[in-house]
Amino acid sequence: MNSGRITAGTLRLAALLAVAGGFLDSFTFVAHGGVFANAQTGNVVLLGVFAARGDWADALSHVPPLLAFVAGVAVAETVTHPRVAPWLRRPLRVALLAEIVVLAVIGFLPDSFSSTTIVLIVSFVAALQNSTFGKLGEWAVNTTMTTGNLRTATRAAYRAVFRKEPGAAAQARAFGAICLSFLAGAGLGALVTAWLGNRAAWGAALLLCAGMLLFVLDERPRQSR
Repeated sequence: MNSGRITAGTLRLAALLAVAGGFLDSFTFVAHGGVFANAQTGNVVLLGVFAARGDWADALSHVPPLLAFVAGVAVAETVTHPRVAPWLRRPLRVALLAEIVVLAVIGFLPDSFSSTTIVLIVSFVAALQNSTFGKLGEWAVNTTMTTGNLRTATRAAYRAVFRKEPGAAAQARAFGAICLSFLAGAGLGALVTAWLGNRAAWGAALLLCAGMLLFVLDERPRQSR
């Protein structure tokens, strides 16, 4: 069996990536202008609000993060494309490695570096992660935003308690864990960013390195056989 697929669908990896997702949202919020780079809903809303007011300068300032997010999705789709994936051998690891390298570079940038540029880069990374690791077993999951996960956890809990649906309790526990992981990452990110500034990006990179390690550990038993 493909160990990459096994790892990508596990709760342990999804929870780890959710910690990194919450960490990055806190990182951009605390250090780079109070912006949530992972979620693009706010950028779409503000784009519409400022455009309606005729404030085109502010409206257009919300376009680059959207384009960076789109670029991240496009890269993720390219990496996992059936014609490209065979050449990369391990496309999921390639995507994860790309995130790690980008965040490592951010950590070397001075705190005076353009916040706009850093937010764009983090938006790209978030899209890459969101598009590449979007499954928890058979369920769709989002490790860079928590609204959908909270909705899924709540609906599953309701169905487990009031409808007694098979599997609903397990889904509620899994998505509850993802939401708590995101919360933990947000708290950790706020503390580390206030202390280290841009170097806090290395913390998110280390979390993703731990995710990479899971792929390696999952493959070892298969290789030994």
